[in-house]
Amino acid sequence: MKPLQNDLILRAARRQPIERTPVWMMRQAGRYLPEYRAVREGRSFLEMCKTPELATEVTLQPVDLIGVDAAIIFSDILVIPEAMGSDLELIESKGPVIHNPVRTASDVANLKVIDAVSDLSYVMDALKMTKQALDGRVPLIGFSGAPWTLLTYMVEGASSKTFRYSKSLIQDHPETAHTLLKQLSFAISDYLIAQVEAGADLIQIFDTWASALDPVHYEEFGLQYIEFIVDSLKILDVPVIVFAKGATGSLDRLSRCGAQVLGLDWTVSLDHARELTGGRVSLQGNFDPSFLYASPGAIETEVKRLLDQWGPGTGHIFNLGHGILPDVPPEHARALVQAVKKQSVRP
Repeated sequence: MKPLQNDLILRAARRQPIERTPVWMMRQAGRYLPEYRAVREGRSFLEMCKTPELATEVTLQPVDLIGVDAAIIFSDILVIPEAMGSDLELIESKGPVIHNPVRTASDVANLKVIDAVSDLSYVMDALKMTKQALDGRVPLIGFSGAPWTLLTYMVEGASSKTFRYSKSLIQDHPETAHTLLKQLSFAISDYLIAQVEAGADLIQIFDTWASALDPVHYEEFGLQYIEFIVDSLKILDVPVIVFAKGATGSLDRLSRCGAQVLGLDWTVSLDHARELTGGRVSLQGNFDPSFLYASPGAIETEVKRLLDQWGPGTGHIFNLGHGILPDVPPEHARALVQAVKKQSVRP
């Protein structure tokens, strides 16, 4: 395999010198691209995930069309619950639905203990195929959902605003919740190690629903399991990004979890996050995805504001504060990427 021609994101993650700020976008391979919609036509989302040739094609699209500094493998965080036995359906207008939610100790006991390499072989095949197709142009990101976020989907059976069943579980049956979180942690660790062995250059752990817990409960039911996973990846010497959306109250604690990078949503400023984390980690973020609806000129102004907020020095990876929205014009995404590349060049 060819050496990387562009390793900016890896150097920024490790707080090494960089010529400019690297930039990529969460959900960058997706519905906002007409080219993605053309590939997706007549196919389900899971079919796309489980067909390595298709996953590779759409993973490469934002590298070719938008000019991002990293590719992230096209997949979904819920492939692990599905492999464990969740009856998963991804409904376009509604989001993920799990038809057999896990709510009792016996439900947890009936879950399959998975082997990541064999049970999720389609992800590994897509990584290997994508790595070869990239031919060293940019790094390849592998990812997983965090244990707490996966638990919420498995227990609620869908996205939730109240987290009724998840919060009842951790209050009334904490031992059952911990059993499930431990099983998920082992599965995620094996899965991410397998992704690195298949070609991923760095890893992102998505804790999308971290904001559902206060800092005390997040420490018990979220953070300790992230620490376990991050620790398991140390043998591979790849940078790890932890994106715990909405967990501003836990940023100091998150900065000590062992990950090299923390992802930020748009509700915390870069300079404040830098102060809270004490320079222990690199930071990723945090352009408000909704601002991509604005004109390219306004996007460029906001990019400059965030870059100025960070200031000089390495350790910043430019990204959105959450995933790109499906009706954002592709030319606006390109405007953001080009603005970062132009404005962040080091003198």
